[in-house]
Amino acid sequence: MKASLAAFGAGALFGLGLAISGMTKPAKVVGFLDVFGDWDPSLAFVMMGAVLVHFVAHRIVTRRTSPLLAPRFDLPSNRTVDARLLAGAAVFGIGWGVGGYCPGPALVTAASGASAALVFVAAMTAGIKLEHAIAAAVARSRQA
Repeated sequence: MKASLAAFGAGALFGLGLAISGMTKPAKVVGFLDVFGDWDPSLAFVMMGAVLVHFVAHRIVTRRTSPLLAPRFDLPSNRTVDARLLAGAAVFGIGWGVGGYCPGPALVTAASGASAALVFVAAMTAGIKLEHAIAAAVARSRQA
């Protein structure tokens, strides 16, 4: 129960931060991505702040032998840069640029009932399901 409450609190704080920073506003995000036009650098400061907080917190937290609310750390072990990673990053970037949302802000905005965010989240969910189906088919064909 403590882990669920902590996850809810962290998610609520993250969502609030996204809303306050303006990352839930597609026009602001597109303005940030328009580096050769009417560039809005304000989100760069938001990102730099997030990177700084993560940099410090990661070093403090991983000095511990285990997390506060779990038996062990669940850190990624795959550090390979491959075609699948690059393709996923490209699709993510294109979706962010075209839609003005990335997954976190899209979910926060969808919770408000905004139709554009709801469409984006539906498309994102369909893309996730499609990727899972393709990965499963590839895995099955490799086993055969």
